[in-house]
Amino acid sequence: MWDGRNGRLLWVDILRSEVHSFDPVTGQDSTIDVGQHVGMVALRKDGGLVLAITDGFVMLDDDGELTRVAYVESELPENKMNDGKCDSSGRLWTGSAPYDETRFGAGSLYRLNTDGTVHKMIEQVTVSNGLDWSLDDTLMYYIDSVTYGVDVFDYDAPTGEINNRRRLINIDRDLGEPDGMTVDAEGFLWVAIWDGRCVNRYTPEGRLDGQIPVPAGRVASCAFGGPDLADLYITTARETLTAEQLESEPLAGGLFRARPGVVGRPANMFDG
Repeated sequence: MWDGRNGRLLWVDILRSEVHSFDPVTGQDSTIDVGQHVGMVALRKDGGLVLAITDGFVMLDDDGELTRVAYVESELPENKMNDGKCDSSGRLWTGSAPYDETRFGAGSLYRLNTDGTVHKMIEQVTVSNGLDWSLDDTLMYYIDSVTYGVDVFDYDAPTGEINNRRRLINIDRDLGEPDGMTVDAEGFLWVAIWDGRCVNRYTPEGRLDGQIPVPAGRVASCAFGGPDLADLYITTARETLTAEQLESEPLAGGLFRARPGVVGRPANMFDG
């Protein structure tokens, strides 16, 4: 996600337990080891960050100090917290996923409220991944990667309730799995395709509108950033790739940037 307050891109290396802060002006990328696998990061309105780590949520202040907010699935060491975002009311939505992705339905989607309470919103999730909201804030888009598509819910912004889940986008299994996602300022959905070497752009009606090729196979997530929010930053992974695969794919695990000709929206912040 883009940190407009400091002009930096925030991103995570899950399995190295690192939060990264990339300065596109200097090219400097600094890291903080948070001691647990970290699935996502979001800004806090009153300063600092909120993170989803293996067993729940923590705050990270500007001095690097961690403060526990809530435990989630601490009794399930075979799971980790994964991707997420804040909604317009300052709540944080993050889902879990099993390390062994053949354990279908072992994860859930959670909502961290501004008072620190946690609500389980969806059960029987396998790899909870990208999510975002429509421009008018009446729809929530959501990815469970192993279902090979993007679902949409009716969304009530004041209460944070969701209902009426249905399929919006289907992705051919031979083309890769949907992973991270963001919605641009025109309301179009950008979906990172794991093992697909691309980020796809879809209309709000679910039609494929465009594609950005990526010189790495495991495309993990995407977010708009830069002072004009016109840079699309793209993260990739090298997890489980063999030495032979890495030799043929030397840029795997790299961070990329494209200028697709549209702009994004400022990221919502956690207000708790």
